[in-house]
Amino acid sequence: MPKPSLELKGSSFTLSVLHINTPDLGALFKELDGKLAQAPQFFINAPLVLNLSQVSDTDIDLKGLRQGLTDRKLVIVGVTATDKALNEAAKAQGLASIKAGKQSELPPPPPRVTKIVKQNVRSGQQIYAKDGDLIVFGAVGNGAEVIADGSIHVYGALRGKAMAGASGDKHAVILAQSMEAELVSIAGQYWLTENLQQHCTAKSGCIRLSGESLIVESLPG
Repeated sequence: MPKPSLELKGSSFTLSVLHINTPDLGALFKELDGKLAQAPQFFINAPLVLNLSQVSDTDIDLKGLRQGLTDRKLVIVGVTATDKALNEAAKAQGLASIKAGKQSELPPPPPRVTKIVKQNVRSGQQIYAKDGDLIVFGAVGNGAEVIADGSIHVYGALRGKAMAGASGDKHAVILAQSMEAELVSIAGQYWLTENLQQHCTAKSGCIRLSGESLIVESLPG
């Protein structure tokens, strides 16, 4: 029997949510451009859902918002937390209305393969631990990237970008003896430098997900 030309199957994907807190597009894009400049490669063609709970259809130019984000190479797949009028306006722009799913308890992750790097990771270098954890005995310099499908442990200064849970594992963590990163991300949820400075008061720390938000815990010692 020949295989059908198409199949419709259920699946799940990790999407970042961009919270729009002001209808002032000028101010919004100015702040966004600053964030994009810190990690441009991380955001190119990134799929985003817009959370519009803080605005209404009468005070925001949804068409202008979408165009501005598209011009910055961001892919808008839908909106969430909208009222009825905003939902209709989004539909007119060809955007899907997405309801946030309920948080479910995930089973413990299976045992991982650990990749160990016994040297500094310098600017321009990228280290990726596929299907496992990454341990770096050294520093991760500015402009360097460390990526893992599991957790990332840096026994030194983390000054570049660290992306754990790259395949969607929300149990992953990022641990560093000196947390000075340009960007940290777990399962698509990310902080840039200014977010990290606001939340991380200790020199060393462990970053993990709590629900849909990142939190940082100081390390003893």
